[in-house]
Amino acid sequence: MNIAALITWIITALGGFYMLGTWLARGGARGGSHLPVPVIFGHFALAATGLIIWIIYLIIDMNVLAWIALGLLVLVAVLGFVMLSRWIPVYRSRTAALAAGELTTPAERHFPVAVVAGHGLFAVATVILVLLSALDIGGS
Repeated sequence: MNIAALITWIITALGGFYMLGTWLARGGARGGSHLPVPVIFGHFALAATGLIIWIIYLIIDMNVLAWIALGLLVLVAVLGFVMLSRWIPVYRSRTAALAAGELTTPAERHFPVAVVAGHGLFAVATVILVLLSALDIGGS
C-alpha cells in the first residue's frame, strides 16, 4: 500500500508539473490567469513537501510521518478544489472565446482536460492510499 501511494503520488506530481509548466509558459504568473498565484504555488509547495515526508516515512517507518503527509494532502486537496472551481468556467468559456476571436486567454485555458482529470483522479487515489497506509490497512 505504501509503495502504491508513492507511485500514485509521483504520477499525480507529473501531471501537476505539466500543468504548472504550461501555466508559467502561458504567462500565468505574470497576471494572465484566473488562478491566484499564491494558491498555485501553495498547492505545489505543500504537495512537494508532503511527498518528501512520505518518502522519509517509507525509509524510517515512523507512523507520525504518514499522518503528517496525509494532513498536507488534505490541504493540497482543498487548494486543488479551489483551482478546479476556478478552472471549470474558464474551460467552458473556451469555445465562446475562440469564436469571438479573443486573442488573450487565461493561461489555464491551455490545460488539457485529460491531464486535469487524470491529475484529480490520481490525487484522490493518493489520498485514499495514504489514509489506508496511515491506518495500517492493507499492509505495505
